[in-house]
Amino acid sequence: MQCQECNHRQATLHFTKIVNAKKTEMHLCEVCAKEKGDELPGSNSYSIHDLLSGLLNLDPSMGAGADYAKHMKQEEVLRCQKCGLFYKDFVKNSRFGCSHCYQAFSANLDPILKRVHGGNHTHTGKIPKRQGGRLKLQKEVLSLKEKMQKHIDNEEFELAADVRDRIRELEETEEKKGDQ
Repeated sequence: MQCQECNHRQATLHFTKIVNAKKTEMHLCEVCAKEKGDELPGSNSYSIHDLLSGLLNLDPSMGAGADYAKHMKQEEVLRCQKCGLFYKDFVKNSRFGCSHCYQAFSANLDPILKRVHGGNHTHTGKIPKRQGGRLKLQKEVLSLKEKMQKHIDNEEFELAADVRDRIRELEETEEKKGDQ
């Protein structure tokens, strides 16, 4: 789908506004969306960046109490070892520098994700229904193989043999499903 503003680039941002049961959609490329900024429909003078920044900034009245100043000092030096991005820059730009930033800033992200997602903040991914059973089985086999290796490393050979047998059962089940 092409951008509705410039009609040249691919639309990557899609906005939907519903007012009095009337739905209006806007499809913009990243360049035009940045140019429009606060003019986006339904923004109420708050940009998406402002919304994310509000979620990322801790407020002392939100229960941080005496630890707030200490926490803010830690945020100033918190940095991704891979790309060098500081947490304060992430808060300012609402963008990570690399995939390792998720791990580097996880301690600060967990409370935010809990607040936004209502407690369960572990993303397990979306699996298509047709592939769901097979992928779940493959993940379980992989997990059991790791568990079996730990038992072997700890010289718990009887437990390792039990896990090995369970892996064989699962692999046979997978083969039967594959033959159908």
